[in-house]
Amino acid sequence: MDLGIKGKRGLVTASSKGLGLGCARALAAAGVDLVMNARGAEALEAAADEIRREFGVAVTTVACDITTEAGRTEVLEAAGAVDILVTNAGGPPPGMWTDWDRDDFIGALDANMLTPILLMKACLPGMMERGWGRVVNITSQSVKSPIGVLGLSNSARAGLTGFVAGTARQVAPQGVTINNLLPGIHDTDRAVSLDQGVSQAQGISFEDARAQRIKTIPAGRYGSAAEFGETCAFLCSQHAGFIVGQNLLADGGAFNSTL
Repeated sequence: MDLGIKGKRGLVTASSKGLGLGCARALAAAGVDLVMNARGAEALEAAADEIRREFGVAVTTVACDITTEAGRTEVLEAAGAVDILVTNAGGPPPGMWTDWDRDDFIGALDANMLTPILLMKACLPGMMERGWGRVVNITSQSVKSPIGVLGLSNSARAGLTGFVAGTARQVAPQGVTINNLLPGIHDTDRAVSLDQGVSQAQGISFEDARAQRIKTIPAGRYGSAAEFGETCAFLCSQHAGFIVGQNLLADGGAFNSTL
């Protein structure tokens, strides 16, 4: 399917690996020129070089921490006028409610709520003026089905979801859509970290921890970054203009609900 976005300019944050990279690659395959960001310069440049060679699109890289004011300023200056914004940032560490203090919550809010909000505030006006734009925020299945040990993530991403719910309806008349893409467990570094945590907490092997989690997924496997990226690219396409303010699960059926 031609997504109708060839020649558009997209900003994908935290995109040197994992789900962010999957989204960047899928957009590049559709002909989107990219601005890619991550903290690690080496991994970022390697990912960008591969995308340039494979898809022939222009790629600008900015190595910095997108969750800081300085990082956002640097990225936005390099990005200029973007048509597509995909926000992504690593999730806070797991734990229990007794482990966290105010600083822990502020850190989670900065990374997983305020950073995407501030990026949207910077990019939405230009999209609205041009009469077209797409925003996809990578959040988490925990927005719909909270995960006890991910309380920091539950809290921050729920706040972002509330912001999007209202804002998406305000910008839709100008041809701009905002949606959230909610991953379940995908085969990324984040999954490895979580499975290692379960392994240590329960005194079982990493393989057993992984098998235990897979049993909770009706699809019987972890998702891939590539298929997640293709879903993101569709939401960014010309064909998704009537999808507004939605929270789309990509979790292999793990969230059990009729509606």
